[in-house]
Amino acid sequence: MSEKKISIGLFGFGCVGQGLYDVLNHSQGLQATIDKICVKNKGKQRKIDMSYFTYDKKDILKRKGLDVIVELIDNADEAFEIVKEAMSNGINVVTANKKMLAENFAELYKIQQENNVSLIYEGSVGGSIPILRNLEEYYDNELLSRFRGILNGTCNYILSRMELENKDYNEILKEAQANGFAESNPWLDVAGFDTLYKTCLMAVHSFGLILKPVQVLNLGIQNISYDDIVYAKEKGLRIKMLGTGYKSEDKFRVYAMPHFVNRQDDLYNVLYEYNAVEVEGAFSCKQTLVGKGAGSHPTGSAVLSDISALTYNYRYEYKKLNKIRKALNGDYNAENFLDNNFPIKVYIRFKSKDQLKGIEIISIEEEYKSERTNYIVATVNLKSLFSLKDNKESKVFVCAV
Repeated sequence: MSEKKISIGLFGFGCVGQGLYDVLNHSQGLQATIDKICVKNKGKQRKIDMSYFTYDKKDILKRKGLDVIVELIDNADEAFEIVKEAMSNGINVVTANKKMLAENFAELYKIQQENNVSLIYEGSVGGSIPILRNLEEYYDNELLSRFRGILNGTCNYILSRMELENKDYNEILKEAQANGFAESNPWLDVAGFDTLYKTCLMAVHSFGLILKPVQVLNLGIQNISYDDIVYAKEKGLRIKMLGTGYKSEDKFRVYAMPHFVNRQDDLYNVLYEYNAVEVEGAFSCKQTLVGKGAGSHPTGSAVLSDISALTYNYRYEYKKLNKIRKALNGDYNAENFLDNNFPIKVYIRFKSKDQLKGIEIISIEEEYKSERTNYIVATVNLKSLFSLKDNKESKVFVCAV
């Protein structure tokens, strides 16, 4: 590794920002220092000297001599403006903001090419699991047939505790919030949006697809009940929130939703806040990576790895994306490669049949009715499930079988 010493401008000093500061101070070999940290809250007590901090983003964006800007703030729109300006100024950027990346990927890709800079974001998918660089380096020329993964520690933590402690969703969610495993507003996690954004990023590096989050189905666990856990237990199954992508003929099927997994599945015993990513290639067969998917130090460690990569001028090459673009002479529209119109077998729990309006049911394999709850196991058209996407009023729970 190069002995080059790099100076860092840091945006955000929350959970991940503090984790980065900690792991950087315990790093052996990496010559890097945080020169300045931009934060919003002027009244908040910090654990390091206040001379490090500024409240004006220009103090970092206009600062001379910085080698890298690290963006670790919550607001995706503000993060995009910071990252865009930094790269336009010729500065390399490291980020862990999966929402910002997924929603603006096409433009961010273009800015990287135009300004000959690196944008690296290993910490945005899978926490401490080094999946994106593996896809870029190890699987760069291999035809990948499938990926799937537990990509959200909050969902996996809630699902694990519901099953193993025989408790209902709302009770576990409150405890998860109290223990720091869920946000005060957990919607992005439990409604499957966090998994969706990470799935979109996986699709870029696995298949060369730039997908807009609105194009990809995401259904979450926010409507789950203990009845669903009981159903899974009786069948010898567990429920996992998964991001999935696979090739079907000349198109790709990409979606994020709960799945039943059986005891033989590698993901069955991945519990609590742990994440796992499974990748299947035409020649390398199936491989699974497991690690802590969230938290201050695991994600901080992934961000530090990206900073370290910049010391030897690393950047994503996007070989699969560039290959597709070249074949199409730059006339690239990922929607031409995306298939949302296909049958999928699902378990659907609902209160009344009115809640199923809009769902195209092809056939029903199993049906149960009671005063307390109703469910069906049916083959439906995946495209019709978009009627439930981001629907906060829906009380329907859907799980792929």
